[in-house]
Amino acid sequence: MAGDDSSVAKTTLGLTLPSQLDPPKINFSAKEIDLVEWKGDMLAVGVTEKDVTKDGASNFQNPILKKLDSQHDGLLFQVAIEEDFTGKSGQSTVLRLSGPGPKRVSLFGLGKYTTGSCTSAYRSLGESVASAAKAYQVSSVAIVLASPEGLTPELKLTSASAISTGILLGTYEDNRFKSESKKPTLKSVDFVGLGFGTELEKKLKYIEHVCTGVILGMELVNSPANVLTPVALAQEAEKIASTYSDVFSVKILDTEQCKELKMGSYLGVAAASANPPKFIHLCYKPTSGSIKKKLALVGKGLTFDRNMISGQNEAQGNSDGLKNGRLIEFVDEKVQWLHIDMAGPVWNDKKKTATGFAVPTMVEWVVSNSSL
Repeated sequence: MAGDDSSVAKTTLGLTLPSQLDPPKINFSAKEIDLVEWKGDMLAVGVTEKDVTKDGASNFQNPILKKLDSQHDGLLFQVAIEEDFTGKSGQSTVLRLSGPGPKRVSLFGLGKYTTGSCTSAYRSLGESVASAAKAYQVSSVAIVLASPEGLTPELKLTSASAISTGILLGTYEDNRFKSESKKPTLKSVDFVGLGFGTELEKKLKYIEHVCTGVILGMELVNSPANVLTPVALAQEAEKIASTYSDVFSVKILDTEQCKELKMGSYLGVAAASANPPKFIHLCYKPTSGSIKKKLALVGKGLTFDRNMISGQNEAQGNSDGLKNGRLIEFVDEKVQWLHIDMAGPVWNDKKKTATGFAVPTMVEWVVSNSSL
């Protein structure tokens, strides 16, 4: 029996099977209502340093903060003073309430930012809201800016998009390799005073799709080499083509097919892995309309060397260059091409996780070029 147990152990040694996680499912909606009428778990207010300026009576000067403070008998101002909330970026304070209306009113600092197109401040606001939602196990949130005046319809759209991006990515945690993990509780987010209508709904749906792609990218990079083998990566491509078969097709070349195409440099890099290579070719074709332009994205797709993320492995870097050179060799001289090195932002050393940074960048590039 001991021999049998040892045999079983050897066949599974080092293989970690990830659990299946779904991207966060959050319902985003826009509402034009009075703040005091909203009911839910948490009312989140984005506040700049200027917004917390006091008036002559030592109260909030900002109309929205003043209204909320009055609604709750001055408790919001009192909490802000006691916790030294000044609206600096990253600051937050929470007021727990009883009775009708929101169960909590939370102030989140936006820093010195005033009115403009600073999407990073709004995305940070979304991430902070997601973090608070996890901490307090809330399921419904409303978001309002203390100083919405001056925001054009376009800036309102940009602001809501950045906030929703921060919430979706801030809510997600890659716990596939943990034995136990908590499921996110946040289910709905209402934007108050940031516009409404089909244009906003369309933009928020677009953000949801992009974030789903970002999360997929994060999971691929986070996966260890014994899980994300070339075969596993090829299966992911096949899954995409199968799910969206109306617009996607896939062709995967094995070693022999690569040899027939004289892809020696590519096979030379792949020889460093014990797993056979899989050359993945995903093709997108719209279901209708004439094709005006062809775009190609060529990725490295290495699955066996994590060091390539930070560029710390010089030998690997040389191999990458060799492989890229071989791929570029297939491009006709008349075709314009550009090499973009975006490996650096792919990994966050501080958080020890992938960022999915390249996904929205590539999506925007494709969308902007396809519309020319």
